[in-house]
Amino acid sequence: MNKDLGLGRAIARRDFLNGVALTVGGALVSPRELLELGRADAASASAPYPPALTGLRGSHDGSFDAAHALRDGTFWETAGSPADTGERYDLVVVGAGISGLAAAWYFRKAAGRSARILILDNHDDFGGHARRNEFQVGGRTLIGYGGTFAIDSPAPYSATARAMLAELGVDVSRWARMFERSLYASLGMGAAIFFDRETFGADRLVREPAVGDPWSAFLAQAPLSEAARRDIGRLVKERPDYLPGLDDDAKKRRLARMSYADFLVKSAACHPDVLPFFQARPHSLYGVGIDAVSALDAWGLGLPGFTGMKLDPTPGPGMGLDARPGPRSPFLHFPDGNATLARLLVQRLIPRAVPGRTVDDVVVARTDYARLDAPGPARLRLNSTVVRARHSGDAARSAEVEVMYARDGRLERVRAGNCVLACWSSVIPYLCPELPKTQREALAYETKVPIVYTSVLLRAWTSFHALRASRVHCPGSFHTSVDLDLPVRVGTYRPSRRPTEPIVVHMMRTPCLPGQSAREQHRAGRLELFKTTFETFERNVRAQLTRILGAGGFEPARDVLALTVNRWPHGYAYQYNSLWDPFWIDGGPLPCVAARQRFGRIAIANADAAAYAYTDAAIDQAHRAVGELLGLPSASGAGAPLRVRTRTLRSSVESCDETSGQWSPA
Repeated sequence: MNKDLGLGRAIARRDFLNGVALTVGGALVSPRELLELGRADAASASAPYPPALTGLRGSHDGSFDAAHALRDGTFWETAGSPADTGERYDLVVVGAGISGLAAAWYFRKAAGRSARILILDNHDDFGGHARRNEFQVGGRTLIGYGGTFAIDSPAPYSATARAMLAELGVDVSRWARMFERSLYASLGMGAAIFFDRETFGADRLVREPAVGDPWSAFLAQAPLSEAARRDIGRLVKERPDYLPGLDDDAKKRRLARMSYADFLVKSAACHPDVLPFFQARPHSLYGVGIDAVSALDAWGLGLPGFTGMKLDPTPGPGMGLDARPGPRSPFLHFPDGNATLARLLVQRLIPRAVPGRTVDDVVVARTDYARLDAPGPARLRLNSTVVRARHSGDAARSAEVEVMYARDGRLERVRAGNCVLACWSSVIPYLCPELPKTQREALAYETKVPIVYTSVLLRAWTSFHALRASRVHCPGSFHTSVDLDLPVRVGTYRPSRRPTEPIVVHMMRTPCLPGQSAREQHRAGRLELFKTTFETFERNVRAQLTRILGAGGFEPARDVLALTVNRWPHGYAYQYNSLWDPFWIDGGPLPCVAARQRFGRIAIANADAAAYAYTDAAIDQAHRAVGELLGLPSASGAGAPLRVRTRTLRSSVESCDETSGQWSPA
């Protein structure tokens, strides 16, 4: 079995040097191309290039050991005294995700280009969840995303976030020109559902009904019980009112307090066999299934069963931010997702590290990681886990902050006039135990949603083409989605356009524990991810692709060329849910507002601080944090207080009073 799946094969770039022939567009890779690949491998052996590393990435091994020891209370037992580097900065940022990079960018805009800034991150790459995956194949580079997918939000971007994008040269109106929207459709391909035998009794790939297609034909092919077919057909075709006698507000309040699973079984009288078909539909947004997502959110997300209820197209009490009706932000996806935004920010801060200036340049540029921490006004220091951030004296009067971090087995210390904690909120109480107790509790409430984005380099996508599927939803499988890369053209980058060409396939897994509260499910999922080995991921990837695509000629030992598993035990920011967070539906203080309060010269910026898992929240929170700090007298000796314009944060929703932190359900 292992041999059939190709588990005994070496994969990734080393394959080409070990005599494994690669077919690209019908031709073998030439000796010259093999030589070029060998040289590239030799160079990367002496200086690892993080985007091209395969295997277990994301929160990679070694990136969380110090933080876990800090959490467990064992770090300081062996840490010793910190070595003072002698460095003093105007700003130290903890976390090199988009929020941390944006905070550094905003600070420089306000304080001037000579401001000394240090960014620290525990990973070997920058961008946080906006992670870039690169693959070299046949003399070309294929790019994938290992985290944050796109410039996209359930509500329009704030003026602050839009202005930052504009200054970085990001024009969202380009999307229509970048995206080859009709490519897969022109090849007769579209969405499909894979029914697995463990959940549905048989392995079967069935094309999803397109607009206007009869559901009856789809259901006839699906390996579902007669009761499930009947009830799914009723949900999508009939229009009964499952909550008769209630007005719009009462219906929405009722829906907000029941899960979609309960709505289907108890209100819509569906057979329980219906539930597995819909169970994983919310995974990509919430990291949990329909057992932990409200029926009100399910209505907003377009799941069936609500057409006959005549609900007004307005938000209801406790409705999730993702599901709220109304205008969305524009959409723009780069080949590496929002890693391009992170690279643009680094380019502005440390120009010599990222060649070029424009979006077109930066998308295809190779970052020089050796220059990130070179002497200069702004520095980015990777593989550095911050374990302490404290004022040099009383927080109300202190002129500086001491920041300690673990790197290469050593404990080091730097000093700064200001500090932005742009790391995960749940770790901040361990870094800064002097915070008020209520703030530490609020920070600890902001949990994370575990998620896995797996990038698979395939020799070709002829098997997808043969089965007429370009994206596959897999409700019962290890990965719940399998998608061909979006065909995006930007700068000199060109996507795979012919089925005989190599391509990056994106697979997503959201580990959860149905039946528990959302927070308990996320906790269980994190534990699972930390325990799951790369070998387990690889076996499941190969087996799942074989079961889905085998009828189309897929052979895992031949077709899988490289595999990058972007593991994020601390993934999405946790978004409030009417089923599990009473204040979200009943009103009351928002934990994220209490959590993000400035503490002396320490401010907090991350998506957690808005309880909103989107890039615009990370940007808005960075702007707020820097504005809070620069309202203080400058500690750098620059004279007058430095200030930037601050604003009420849209990402916390219009009905959140920013001053009181009170949430009033819309």
